[in-house]
Amino acid sequence: MQAFTWIKGWARELMDIMLLFIGLGVLVQIIFGTSNTTFFGGITSNLTGFISQLGNGGFVGLIALLVIIAVFTKKQSTT
Repeated sequence: MQAFTWIKGWARELMDIMLLFIGLGVLVQIIFGTSNTTFFGGITSNLTGFISQLGNGGFVGLIALLVIIAVFTKKQSTT
């Protein structure tokens, strides 16, 4: 069971790092524009597309958004 705990901790840390890169990419593309930031690709266009898909989903989109928020805000147990 220690292995699963270690893998889950590693995966959470990886997700935290990826979220930091997404935030950094959005900020860089807002400041410098999308044509000057080829390293970050189309983060802003992908993000706005994802948000519009959730918005067009109606109630199902709302439930999907709540599930995504729950996954990212799940607290780690101390035991």
